[in-house]
Amino acid sequence: MPEPTNRTILLFDIEGFGKHDDVQQTFMRRVLYDVVRETLERAGVEQTALRLEDRGDSVMSLIDPAVPKTRLLKALLTETPAILHGYNRVAASSTQVRLRVVLASGEVALHEIAGVIGGVVGWDLNQAFRLLNSDALRTALRDRADQSVLCVSESVYRGVVRHGHPGIRPEEFGEVRIAGKEGPITAWVHGTGGATAVPAEAGTEPAGVRQPSDEPPATGEPTDVPRATEHPAPPAGNAIQFLGGSPSFGGSLIAGDQTMVSGGQITGDVVFGNKRTDHGGTDDQQS
Repeated sequence: MPEPTNRTILLFDIEGFGKHDDVQQTFMRRVLYDVVRETLERAGVEQTALRLEDRGDSVMSLIDPAVPKTRLLKALLTETPAILHGYNRVAASSTQVRLRVVLASGEVALHEIAGVIGGVVGWDLNQAFRLLNSDALRTALRDRADQSVLCVSESVYRGVVRHGHPGIRPEEFGEVRIAGKEGPITAWVHGTGGATAVPAEAGTEPAGVRQPSDEPPATGEPTDVPRATEHPAPPAGNAIQFLGGSPSFGGSLIAGDQTMVSGGQITGDVVFGNKRTDHGGTDDQQS
């Protein structure tokens, strides 16, 4: 197997290609290849620095890394939309072409097999196709009036876009995180105004967004400590209620049966410390 070499990866894909009949698909593929070739020509990419492979409704371009990515980016941001608009303005409504575009980079190995056209392999190439076919990019194109949408890989964004080279505005790119087959992938989509766009995956919560909760807000108190039993407030008036046990006042104990009513009458034996008062009204000292 040949050793992998670094390449710039450029992918184009037609939106909703399978909804059209054979005649329409043939015309749309011709438009696709015209847009790809004209874009690369205006970016100054020579045929000797380029490898094209057909993918049915998409095209894979592998470009020599010596071609500056800034030139490719500027062509994709300005030339590609203009070229595509030129074709669509004279095409029938049934053959309008809208494109998802991905610019990435990484290691790619040529793996040709006799009798088979094309053949390249590589982790970075696989990840680029994950971006091309992601719901995030499909949604970005579906929700806008533009006829194309551009997505760049994390390596292209960090290495080129974020530095703000002439003609490239990093604030026009928004981050997306995609649940790829091999794990999450971070990329950047042009035209989102710098807002973080996180595609909602089934059963997951978008990062940075907290869903409403039925639980009460945290108070800083342990949740497993039971609350103190709440007793009803005593009724108005002079009556005092004791709900079980023997009441005490500053160390003095009231024992036995007592009935306390408004007006201060007490029946039963009352003990205050070591002094006993009979209900009959006589006082006896107890030692």
